[in-house]
Amino acid sequence: MKKKVFIFLPDGVGLRNFAFTQFKGIGEQKGYEIVYWNNTVFSLKEELNFEEVKIKNHKLHKLTSVFTRARKRMELNIFDKKFKETVYDTYNFPQSYKGFNNAFKSVLVDLLVYFGSNEKGLLFVRKQIKKLERKNSKYEYCKAQLTEHQPDFIFCTNQRPSQAIAPLLAAQDLGIPTATFIFSWDNLPKATTLVETDYYIVWSDHMKRELLMYCPYVKPETIFVTGTPQFESHFDKSILKSRTAFFEENNLDIQKRYICYSGDDIVTSPLDQYYLEDLTKSVIELNNQGFNLGVLYRKCPVDFTDRYDEILEKYKDVIAVVNPVWRPIGTNWNEIMPTKEDFVMQANVCEHTEFVANIASSMVFDFVAHHKSCLFFDYEQPQLKKGIRDIGQNYKYIHFRSMPSKNAALWSFDKNRLTATVKTIINANVSSVEEGQQWFETIVGENPTEASGKIWDVIHLILGRDN
Repeated sequence: MKKKVFIFLPDGVGLRNFAFTQFKGIGEQKGYEIVYWNNTVFSLKEELNFEEVKIKNHKLHKLTSVFTRARKRMELNIFDKKFKETVYDTYNFPQSYKGFNNAFKSVLVDLLVYFGSNEKGLLFVRKQIKKLERKNSKYEYCKAQLTEHQPDFIFCTNQRPSQAIAPLLAAQDLGIPTATFIFSWDNLPKATTLVETDYYIVWSDHMKRELLMYCPYVKPETIFVTGTPQFESHFDKSILKSRTAFFEENNLDIQKRYICYSGDDIVTSPLDQYYLEDLTKSVIELNNQGFNLGVLYRKCPVDFTDRYDEILEKYKDVIAVVNPVWRPIGTNWNEIMPTKEDFVMQANVCEHTEFVANIASSMVFDFVAHHKSCLFFDYEQPQLKKGIRDIGQNYKYIHFRSMPSKNAALWSFDKNRLTATVKTIINANVSSVEEGQQWFETIVGENPTEASGKIWDVIHLILGRDN
């Protein structure tokens, strides 16, 4: 009899890795019955004809958000003390005190953090979160679904959402083994491991060390290193189009060499549009020197601002826009869903542009998979003023310490030297590919094309253990 595996989607970020890749097909080839336990507004049955069980109860206990917010802040405070750092505090965002409800919750968070930023206090909060969510109606709702459908295993695609707590507790209380995937390379230092499962699946040995470092309650034997499906498409030559076809489809000038500018979200880079303008001005200068270059702008999929519009219009003869093929099915950032078509688009953008320029983005890994360099901007704009977040702190984050050296990317430290820097890259006099590939291997693992299969191998191993 086939083992039934629930692929749990607490929010939409797991779709990219586990619904739009070969992940489901590999699991079916290995003989598993696969059902998506779907907490999102995206209908996998209607859109992809996948079997799904929809979670329609999205309630949290009214105090859960207080304790989850406190947990994150307490963990970051503990990290600062434990590792003698100050960087962890920069992962905190200001709380809102506007309105009675916001102020009341924020004050409760502040009190918990003030008195509980120690191991004993953190343990209390972790237990309290579970206690509250077991009282929540969603817990009983999910327990009834699990009792009805009888899955043998729950694989959670994202360790961050509070919406995942009650369903996973219900599964554990029924004796169903659970695992979660750490979905992004920067999550662990930011104290975003909110769910606690029986097993943990990580990208690399580096991420395993981080998990043990930041989550000491996790036992080494419950962690499995598999890689991530996130980059598998970059190694699929069948989805690459010819330069001519790609340029024709996207109204690009076949005579030009394009530099990709990868836009950032407004939190990471609030003045991002001005870096796009700086790159464009440098391209214009180089074209006046006899080059024939353009800028290909790919926006951040979850950026809904109009801050680029003026720049795009002003330099429309130089900047070509190739948008991500994502679509909104809700109003929150995690309800902007990727599509299968975007895997093709992104791989071809990497393949057919010269290099990527951005601020602190993981696109460095997408491009190095195509043997292309990444240029990071690391200077501030004159528009920077009090109340606007500077970009420099991005490179001080813990996940950037994983670089084998600063040569794993190229850097622009001076606005006035940008044209010369771009010229050097275009003339192939400098490259970050060699050390960038070392960085890729550290973060993503040694076998980036095998992640989906390895995750299923882990599930098979766990189910064998539990029989």
